[in-house]
Parts: sequence; structure tokens; C-alpha cells
Amino acid sequence: MSSLADQLAASIQGLVAAAIEKGELTGSAPESIVLERPKNRDHGDYATSIALQLAKAAGKNPREVATLLQGAIEQLPGVSKVDIAGPGFINITLDRANQAELVRAILSSGATYGYGQSLKGVAVNLEFISANPTGPLHLGHTRWAAVGDALGRVLKAAGAKVTQEFYINDRGRQMDLFGQSVQAAALGNPIPEDGYQGEYIKELAKIVVAENPGIATSEDFREAAYRVQLAEQQAVLETFHTKFDIWFSERSLHDSGAVDHGMEKLREQGHVFEQDGAVWLRTTDFGDDKDRVLIKENGELTYFASDTAYYINKRERGSDICIYMLGADHHGYIHRLRAVAACAGDNPDYNIHVLIGQLVKIMEGGEEVKLSKRAGTIITLAELVEKVGVDAARYTLIRYPVDTPMVMDIDILRSNTNENPVYYVQYAHARIAAVLRNVAELGIPTGLDHFDPAQLNHDRENQLLGTLAEFPRVVAQAAELREPHRVARYLEELAGVYHGFYADCRVLPLGDEAIAPIHSARANLCAATMQVIANGLDLLGVSAPERM
Repeated sequence: MSSLADQLAASIQGLVAAAIEKGELTGSAPESIVLERPKNRDHGDYATSIALQLAKAAGKNPREVATLLQGAIEQLPGVSKVDIAGPGFINITLDRANQAELVRAILSSGATYGYGQSLKGVAVNLEFISANPTGPLHLGHTRWAAVGDALGRVLKAAGAKVTQEFYINDRGRQMDLFGQSVQAAALGNPIPEDGYQGEYIKELAKIVVAENPGIATSEDFREAAYRVQLAEQQAVLETFHTKFDIWFSERSLHDSGAVDHGMEKLREQGHVFEQDGAVWLRTTDFGDDKDRVLIKENGELTYFASDTAYYINKRERGSDICIYMLGADHHGYIHRLRAVAACAGDNPDYNIHVLIGQLVKIMEGGEEVKLSKRAGTIITLAELVEKVGVDAARYTLIRYPVDTPMVMDIDILRSNTNENPVYYVQYAHARIAAVLRNVAELGIPTGLDHFDPAQLNHDRENQLLGTLAEFPRVVAQAAELREPHRVARYLEELAGVYHGFYADCRVLPLGDEAIAPIHSARANLCAATMQVIANGLDLLGVSAPERM
């Protein structure tokens, strides 16, 4: 569903095109019209600077262009007033009853209000976390577990066909060290110096031995521990509401011949060369800082060979866009992965998108929490959930842009105060649910058969309607920019606007006051607000409680 702003922008774009066709303006119509919500609501519901953009090509003063468009915009359905401000800004005020019809649209759409089609027909492969199956998921993985899953939900809401994928790094020296570490713990021997430490290795050893009596070789320990550890990662992600469509094994790339196939495809494109006995990919042709080795002098394949094959495999499985969500220590991967896409004959500005997530710091009792009881290193996903719960952990991790470091204060996240952002939003939902229970008890008629939009003409009602109207645009932008935090910040704004409405606009009749159409209209407005909050929280994988 397109937002009210998008519909209005499209109408204005049509008016501009018509004015150019008539010869009233010269130049070309812009691809899109940008509408802003004025901070001062006395300036109208929406404002646009389109007249300033068109003035130079038209050879006119911006106010002349604005005046030319003013009359036509005033004739648009639902527009009550158009003013010109400053050098040529156009301020648009909507008809109150027309804007209130949004309540009908929200309640009719229900759980799909806010969804759109801007990415319809686009197949997206969204890869995130992709941890080694050699230990518990830690805090860095946790950020991606929340943000990656929320991004997948937002992309789907924009119409994309999304495959959420976990790449299992189950090949190479780290896996061998993992097996040796578990074997040493099982036999009571010292763990190799460069092996895996932590209580979880001892726990794994006990489980492996119990399930596999007589197990002997480090290879067998590796495989058995791998199965147990991967199952644990899958289980904890399930409890964290993070879903994957595909768990893709790195080994399968090699076993299926996909690595050889990928290398052959790159050879056909003319970007593979041999030098000093090694096989290279000429990534410097496409912005990488150096060419990359695919096969070493000794014939051993590099990790980069797997990376290139994996990208080609994703594209051949039908993905139009491959999104990689990587940790802060993988910044160098941006150029090399974009170069891989270019070497494969793709457009790196469209077919591949690399997101880098910065570090998370946890504070508790005024001090940074660094150690994990089980892993011996940074705190694990399971331990974070144990401290604050799934909702608080997910919401907080999602609400910050991923390219900035963030701090999670456990004490705030445990508090039932407005300082706690997830509580603030969930409380707004629960508060509305309580109001609607009272509405039902008093017998106030609700539903669209009892909704008169003309009743909603208070400034607070108008402000709330304007905020609700923005939700589809927020979702579309979150998908387009790969920034699900926009949904969380929008929900906080909506909660604040609702609290202001509730303070100034009585929903329930007072004392012996008779039930009137205004009470039904406001109850329906409350129901629409509750629906939008629920839809937004669902996009974040966070619950919308009706009682708190």
C-alpha cells in the first residue's frame, strides 16, 4: 500500500508533467517529488521544494513556479489549502475528513498496512551471522541475528522475495582445531595452545562421548562436536525469533564442484590469471586494493576461492541482489566482494550490497560486561537473552544504525520506564488495548460502520493521523536503504504522538456524558494506532502485548 504522501507526490508529479506538456514550464519532470512533514504544523501537513528545483530550467523565479502550481494542487482531491512560503516552498494542508479516512484504510488492511510493492519481483539473498560452528553465538552475532532477521521482514514487506541464509564455515584448519580441542577435553589432556578454550568445550566433550561411546579420532570428535554445536546455534536462534530458509555448508561448495564451476566462469570472463605458480583473480580492475589468490602455489584453495564460488552460486540460484552482513573486522571485504561481482559480469552497484556491523558494548551496574561464563570470552546470545529477554534484546539491537558502535545498558532494559525504548513502545500498545477494553465495556460502537471521519478535527488527532500516514513510507525507506532501525525510531515517535493525543482528546465519555459519534471515531483512531504499532513491532520480530 502506498502512503498518503506517496499518492500526493505522484499527483503533483503528474501536474508538473502536464504543465511542461502545455508549455507553461520548460525542462523535464523529476522522477519523484519529495514531500516533507513541516515541524511547525501551522505550515500545513506537507511541504515541497519542487518549485525551487524547476525554476532554473523554466527560466522563472521559484515563487512564480510555485504560484503556477498552486491552483492545480488546490484542485487535487483531499487538499483544502495550498500556501507559498519563503523563496518558493509549497505548503499543503489536507482536508481533515479526507485525512481521517486513513483510519478506514488501516483497519481494512489490518496486518498488511504499511506493506508495499516497491521491490516486487526482486529476489534477495540475505546472508547474515555465518558463524563458525565451533562455539556459542556471541554478542557480535547477536546484533546480526536481530538486525538481519528484521531486515528480511522489512524487505518482504516491500514485496521482495527473500531467502535468509546462514553460511556454515565448516571447512579448514579451524574445524580441525575444534575437533582436537574437544578430543583433548574428553581425554583430560591440555587443550592445544591455539585451540578453543572455555567451559563449553568441556560440556561438548561430555555430550559427544555420551552420544558416541568408543569415539577415538580427532576427525570423529570434530564431526560429532560440529553436529552438536550447530544444533545449539540453531536452537538459540529459534528462541531469538531469527529464522533461516537455508543453512548452507561451505563443504558443499567443494563437494558439489561449485568452486571449480565458479572459477571456470571467472576464467570465461577473462579475469583469472596465473603468476608465480599461483592462480589469481584480477580484482584490482574493479576497485580492490590488490589482486586476490584463488589457488596457492602448493595447489591449496584459499578462503577467497570459496567466497567467489559462493557468490556465483547464489546468483545462479536466482538471486537478483546478494546482501552480505559482516562484522566490523571484515571491512576489507566490501571492495573484494564488489570486485567479485564485477568479475562475474554483474553490476556491483545493484547485484551486491555489503553491510558492516560495528561492535556492541554491554553495561551492567555501571561497568562493562566482557566475560562469558561458558565461552570464556565475550558474552553470548543466550546469556544476553537470559539477562533482558528476547524483546528487549532484539528491539535495542535493531534501533541503532548498524554502522555505528552501540552500548546496551542492562539496567535500563530491565526497567519499566520511558527510558527503556522497547517498554515505551510496547506500553503504548498495551495502553490502547486497555482503552479498547473499556470502550467495549461501555458499549461504544466501533468498527467502520460506526466511523465518521469528519469527527476527527482536533490538532492532536490530525498530528496522529499524519504520523500514521507515514508508516508505509518508513517501511519502504527501511527496505530501500537496508535500515530497519527506521521502523523502531518511527514506533517511538508514534508512541509519543499517541500519548499526546490521549492526554488532550478524551476517548471515553466522562461521567453521565452520552455516547456520541466522536467517541466512536476516536476509538477507531485508537484501534488504527494499535494496529500500526503491532505491525511495526512484528517487522522487528518483537511482541505486541495487550497487558503489561
